[in-house]
Formats: sequence, C-alpha cells, structure tokens
Amino acid sequence: MTQDFRTIIEPFRIKAVESIPMLDGPTRYEALQRAGHNLFCLRAEEVTIDLLTDSGTGAMSSRQWAALMLGDESYAGSRSFFRFETAVRQLTGYAHIFPVHQGRAAERILARTILKPGQIVANNTHFDTTRANIEQAGAIALDLPTSRASQTRDATRFKGDMDVPALEELLAQKKTEVALVMLTLTNNAVGGQPVSMDNLEKVSQVCRRASVPFFLDAARFAENAWFIRTHEPGYQDWTLPAIAHKMFRLADGCTISAKKDGIVHIGGVLATQRQDWADLFRCEMILGEGFPTYGGLAGRDLETMAVGLEESLDADYLRYRVRSIAYFAEGLEKVGMPVVQPPGGHAVFVDAGAFLPHIPARQFPGQALAAAFYLEGGVRGVEVGSLMFPDSRLQLLRLALPRRVYTQAHIDYVIEVAERIVAKASLLKGYQIVHEPPFLRHFSATMQPFES
Repeated sequence: MTQDFRTIIEPFRIKAVESIPMLDGPTRYEALQRAGHNLFCLRAEEVTIDLLTDSGTGAMSSRQWAALMLGDESYAGSRSFFRFETAVRQLTGYAHIFPVHQGRAAERILARTILKPGQIVANNTHFDTTRANIEQAGAIALDLPTSRASQTRDATRFKGDMDVPALEELLAQKKTEVALVMLTLTNNAVGGQPVSMDNLEKVSQVCRRASVPFFLDAARFAENAWFIRTHEPGYQDWTLPAIAHKMFRLADGCTISAKKDGIVHIGGVLATQRQDWADLFRCEMILGEGFPTYGGLAGRDLETMAVGLEESLDADYLRYRVRSIAYFAEGLEKVGMPVVQPPGGHAVFVDAGAFLPHIPARQFPGQALAAAFYLEGGVRGVEVGSLMFPDSRLQLLRLALPRRVYTQAHIDYVIEVAERIVAKASLLKGYQIVHEPPFLRHFSATMQPFES
C-alpha cells in the first residue's frame, strides 16, 4: 500500500522495547582491548548498535510469541513437530523433514553422512560454517561464483549466480569426485547477492543430466524470492510462496538456518526428497541432535519456527526489509563509503579494500574498518575477507540488519558514525593475528593493530 511513498515505514507496531547501551569512547576502547580486538568476543552490553549478524537476532511477532505457549514438549511425536513439518512441507514440497537446532547442525549432518575424504562439493560460494563442515569431513569446498561476483561496483542483478560453464567443465572432468552441488541463497560471501531462477534451473538441469545431487543452502530463501519477483522477467505476477516453492523443488533437498529468514532465535531445517539420504540423516540426527521429532529444540521453538517461516514471505514485510537495506547503502555511499552494488537483502557490505587502499589484504582491512565502527560509535559488524576466508578476493565489512529490530533513526546514527570514519580513514591501521584456532578463526582469533 505504501510502496509509492518516499518514506520507509515499518510494517508493524512496537509492543515491547529493550534499552540499548550507550558507552563512551574510552570504555569502548577498553572493551575492544579486553576482547583481543575481536568483535565476536565483546559482551552484548558493550555494543550500542549490533550489526554483527542477522542470525537469531530478529524480533519475533505477536503471533510467534503466542505460538510459543502452544509448544508440546513431548520427547517423541510432539504435535509441535507436525505443525512444523506441515509448514516446511508447504514451503518446500520435500518428503523428509528434520528439525535441527540451527543451520550448521544441518550442514554437519549432511557432511558426516554423505561426504568422503577427497570428494568435492561445488557451490556458488560457501559461507563459513558450510565450508568448515565440508573440510572437517575431509572433502573439498569448491567455489564457482560468476565473474561479476567480485566486481563490487557492478550494479547488475543476480551476481550471486553460479558459473554454469565452470560447473559443466568440473563435471566433465571430475564427475565421479563431485559428491554434491549446492547453491547458497542469497550468496552471503559476495555481498548478499541473490541467485536468479534462471540460474537455479540451469544448475538443476546440469546436475540432473550428470546424476549429481543438488542441494540449497536456503537460509535467506524469502529475500531471494523477493529479488526474483521484483527483478527477474516473468515472475512479477507470481506469489512469493509460489516462487519459493519452485526454488526448492528444483533441488533434491536443503539446509536452512531458520535464524535468518525464519525470524526465530534458534532453529533450522534439514530436508530432502531422497529416501536413502533421509535414513542416513535420521540415524546421525539421533546421535547428535536428538529424536527426529524434536531435533535439539523445545516444542515451543518448533511452533515459533513454523509461524516465522510463514511470515517471512509476507510481501509488505519483504518490501520494507529490502528497501531498508537499500536506504542504508545509499546513506553510506553519500558520506563516502563504497558499498557492494547492488545492495542485497540482509546486510550492507562495505568494500573495505577499496575504502582503505593503504591496508593490504594480509593486514585485514575489513577488520580494521569493523574496529573503527565500534570505537567511533559502538557499532558492531563483521569482517568478510581474508580473516574469514584466507583466499578471499574481496575485503568486505558486513553490517547485517536484524529483522524487525532497528528503526530508521538507528540506521541514520550508523551512517553518521560512518561519516566520521571517512574523515579519518587514512589514519586507520591494519591488523595482525596473535592467536588463531584451526577452524573458523574469525570467531575467536586474538588480534592486535599494527602500530605503524
């Protein structure tokens, strides 16, 4: 109804509020020092605007809070599971549906059951936990993004697509080594860029011809569906549930972190059409997650997840969500901070490499910029570059917006923080790692800035 107005309004009313910390500069400096210059290691009460992630940080609706009270906590055969199963089956059309406590649990089960050492998993771009679970199984996580994905100023749509000719060449040369092909929707590592339905169909066809299984990492399926409806010819008259259903039916199964588009604080999905894989998943799930009708979750979590998955495809909500991200990106550009174009659906990605050309990739310009946002205004983001992915071609700072949490005034504040950073960009220094773990180092590495 309000799409023709310049003003972005939240398509909801606020029923409860939570105070946010307002720390001074010296206190923030001390906090960052104590955290080893790793923003993951800050305490929540030390952060004013938290844009670290959109995972599990959204605000649940009144319908979700009401559903929480309906949770059936039976160990096996809970009615809340069947409510959840119905919602996921309507969304995806898949036959075999398993709840898990979050997306990486689905990734772990998938990797432990179907992957053997030396096998290849091809993806448009693996994100961090997906890659780690594959590599921990001894398999190879191979990225096949399009050439446009690394062109941060290219504003053409669907830069999240997979390079189909590269996939065909891989299968022609190493078909017997490829265990699985995946598409990440939206493509988080390259700026939250969506995948077109055309690309989904082509990848599906290539996999069918080669008899290679095809899965979706569909954490942000709703935002991807919105981009298809608004920017891909032929889908403007489709409903969002119909677009999402078509996306899922092109694949053999999916992993979903419902903490993103499912708008819940905990929960995920592992689903497939394959009976043989479902049998493997079920056994592994009992070992690590729990009985298949609760999957490491309380019944109340299954209820809220069912409602959240339904609400995620509301057109008014998605219009507001995507337009808010665009507003954020436009504001950062206006004050002189280069943003990956076009803006995606869940976050604004600043091209830290271009913004801080004096800091080489090996000194983590994305981390330097993340630290600057915190020190300047208490804003927490996350580096998506050489710290997260050692071989990354992009050096980005991701500022991810939790769903239904912050208002336009909060975003205007972050833009003002950015404006202050722009004025002192040449003074920012790179970082070095003091200590790092063997996997997923960005979560817990200790760092320190270079002094000169």
